[in-house]
Amino acid sequence: MHGSSSVARSSTVDAAAIEAAVDRLDGVAVRTPLQRNLRLSERTGAQVWLKREDLQIGRSYKLRGAYNLIAQLDDSAKAAGVVCASAGNHGQGLAYSCHILGVQGKVYVPRTTPRQKRDRIAALGGKQIQVIVTGDTYDDAAAAALAEGQATGATMVPAFDDPRTVAGQGTVAVELIDQLGQAPDVLVVPVGGGGLVAGVATWIAERHPGVRIVGVEPGGAASMAAALEAGEPVRLPHLDSFVDGAAVRQVGAVTLPLVQQAGVELMSVPEGLVCSEMLELYQTDGLIAEPAGALSTSALGNGLDVRPGETVVCLLSGGNNDVSRYGEILERSLVYEGLKHYFLVTFPQEPGALRTFLDGALGPDDDIALFEYVKRNNRETGVALVGIEISNRDDLPGLLARMEAAPLDIERINPNSPEFRYLI
Repeated sequence: MHGSSSVARSSTVDAAAIEAAVDRLDGVAVRTPLQRNLRLSERTGAQVWLKREDLQIGRSYKLRGAYNLIAQLDDSAKAAGVVCASAGNHGQGLAYSCHILGVQGKVYVPRTTPRQKRDRIAALGGKQIQVIVTGDTYDDAAAAALAEGQATGATMVPAFDDPRTVAGQGTVAVELIDQLGQAPDVLVVPVGGGGLVAGVATWIAERHPGVRIVGVEPGGAASMAAALEAGEPVRLPHLDSFVDGAAVRQVGAVTLPLVQQAGVELMSVPEGLVCSEMLELYQTDGLIAEPAGALSTSALGNGLDVRPGETVVCLLSGGNNDVSRYGEILERSLVYEGLKHYFLVTFPQEPGALRTFLDGALGPDDDIALFEYVKRNNRETGVALVGIEISNRDDLPGLLARMEAAPLDIERINPNSPEFRYLI
């Protein structure tokens, strides 16, 4: 143990605190299923199990931490109420906890929070909860929640950076090992601010040392890896917010040392891979996962190697996915899989130019998925944005060769270019 204040705070989270939280949550949190997954077991040769926290109240594990914190407040603190900031899931956990415990609560959410999540927070909390929409980002909502707590004396209930929250999230590990009947060889956990992985890893490391614990972050929001490298929580300069349940700009002062002490192995996965896994979970397994919920399973066979015969448990952390997002999810998946490509094609204003492109550049199995033509008056040429889907990623070299040979000015839009973000 080092002498920093953050590590000193972390010492309040241990296996005993997590086991006390198990007792506190008895009859409140749902004992979610542990299910063997055939698709991932066949892909890896391991015995892969999913811990289905998407079936928890609020469709996320967040209830565990919020309830564990609020239940420990004394009567005067409960009377003063609680407050939190949330992008959705934590707010639902707090709302239900307030409903059960009879505590008044306020949940601050940014304007980007889908109406479906706002409505669920209000429904789970009933008369005990007030939902306040403020600011454009989670950080704006967090600042407003902090100001409310300071002004009224209400207790802040952090989504991850509090020992009581961490201990509540850690109860997932106690439950899944009881269900499995043994410790797994590998435990794969999604990572955002670190509350879930810190709690789970703390209990596992103390009660079942030797289990390989892997934390999976989104590639565009790898704040835990940045903190481990720096030796302290650091603020990411750039953040891809697509995996909204795990897109945290800075991890916690409580969670970081716990992750360090437990020897968690970290990796990140690209957002496009998460989209492909969400579609696999939906189409093959019949599971609706939010992007953060698909982090752990997306790593299997995609950078995370496990040995045949090993027992692997993946935490499926949440299922609050807005159906309106599936168009973007499919688009990101196709681009990641190398099956959709975009081009700027300059057409001369003369008969047959489009036919030349169709006959010369496209193969028999290529499909035009987007065609937006821009023609300005009195111009000799017009530019079209063309999106093309191919049936196999190995068909791309042929497509690019035909584009190069075509008697037209054709420019490919690179998926890594700044312009590409306007397409998806």
